[in-house]
Order: sequence, then C-alpha cells, then structure tokens
Amino acid sequence: MSKQSDIELAKTLEEERRMAMQTGDADALEQMFDDELHYTHSFGNADSKADYIAKFRKGGFIYHELTCTVDTVVRRDDVLIVHGAMWSRATVAGQDRIIDNATSVVWSKTGGSWRLLVFAPTPIKR
Repeated sequence: MSKQSDIELAKTLEEERRMAMQTGDADALEQMFDDELHYTHSFGNADSKADYIAKFRKGGFIYHELTCTVDTVVRRDDVLIVHGAMWSRATVAGQDRIIDNATSVVWSKTGGSWRLLVFAPTPIKR
C-alpha cells in the first residue's frame, strides 16, 4: 500500500473515531476499540476498553467540539502508527476542559477490521 493511501486510511479511521466520540456513539466506539485497548488520557490516567466504554456510556466524557489531525503515518504490516493532534472542548467527569494534545495512535488490523489498540496523548503547552 502506498504512503498516501496509508494516510487516507488513517484519516478515515480517525474521522470515524472522532464522529463516534463527538456524537456519543458508545456502540460504534465499542466496535472500533480492540479488546486490548490501552487508552491514556491527558492527565496520565489510563483506561481499558471496558473501563472507557463504561465511563463513556455514563457521560464521563462529553465532547462538545472535537478535531483530530493526522500528520504522519508509519505502517508495519497490519499496524498503523499515527502521529497527529487532538483538540477538544469537553466535559470530563463533570468538569469543563479544553484538551489540546499531540497524539500517538496505534490501529491494528484484527479479524479483517481495523481496531484502535493504543491512544497516547501529550499535552501541548502553548
């Protein structure tokens, strides 16, 4: 697969994730998250797939605005390593926040479908 199509694939996957997060679609997130997901948050705490989905369903993460960018993509067989950024205006555990992060995201193709395996943000200090 060409580098350009890897970038397009990553943009598609990230847009699907962004839309599900912003619209509150827990079922879509559950389908796109790998069972071994490691989701690190901006403050360093992390969730498994089950923990993230449970918190999401209870309104623990409400994304009022959310943008994700894809800057670079490295592909190794059925693994995409995506570097980009995520900015959002969100309510997290009842607190309004602005989230501004550089991100490293790992997607893995499992059973014929791409699944989010790792999300790792780094807060951007402006």
